[in-house]
Amino acid sequence: MKPWKKLLLGLAGIFALTSLAACSSSTNTLDKVKNKGTLTIALNPHFAPFEFKTIQDGKDTIAGADIEIAKAIGDELGVKVKFSEMSFDNVLANVQSGKADIAISGISATKERQKIFDFSDTYYDSETVLLVKKDATEKTYKQISDFSKKSIAVQKGSIQENIAKANLLDANVVSLAQPGEAINELKSGQVEGVVLEKAIAKGYVDQNGDLTMSDIALKSDSNDAYAVAMPKGSDDLKAKVNKIIAKLKKEGKIDSYVQDAYALSLKSSSKSGVTI
Repeated sequence: MKPWKKLLLGLAGIFALTSLAACSSSTNTLDKVKNKGTLTIALNPHFAPFEFKTIQDGKDTIAGADIEIAKAIGDELGVKVKFSEMSFDNVLANVQSGKADIAISGISATKERQKIFDFSDTYYDSETVLLVKKDATEKTYKQISDFSKKSIAVQKGSIQENIAKANLLDANVVSLAQPGEAINELKSGQVEGVVLEKAIAKGYVDQNGDLTMSDIALKSDSNDAYAVAMPKGSDDLKAKVNKIIAKLKKEGKIDSYVQDAYALSLKSSSKSGVTI
């Protein structure tokens, strides 16, 4: 055999082995989950009414709309659901590393994130608002330019962090681990505003008479709707999750989950004496 033919055959063999390795390493999250009998979900439980901590039957419990969606997915797959708590900026990293099977934590399926992860169909349309002190709305902050050189708090790793930086160009954006920290900074005068998802902001306004949602509109070029995140290549699991979400939407259950969780979050915070 001529040397050049041997080289071609050798290259073909290497290519075949590489292709086989790639195929064998492709993600099959559905089989993985069913084989172990557990669906591990990464989340940050400080995002009421979607996920938050409360006391139920005398026990510390994670509740919220996302929790109910996760349980519905687990029931449909016939597996147990295990919630793994972490900071929000680590949620997607845990899915990517394989420590969690999926993530449900008020996650926006942005174009950048879609390059790295698979996302289900969206289940909730998010809206971003700017939270300020009530006595400052008419006197001080009427437009975006009024926040020039002012400090604005956001949750680190959230889509609101990007929206704040894109809209409030001359402001000092302060990234904090939890929304509650941002609210405390606002109430104490350390920052002049907090950029939050509307449903979450509403909860804080209802519990804090000195806060309100500003009329200043914040533009967003990204997809702010929430979706379930999973490893790239999770085609079978994605198809299953999409069917479950479609069913929940059709039955009106997701709206009910959000409303019930919102009421529970207010009840839980009033009992504990802390703001949500």
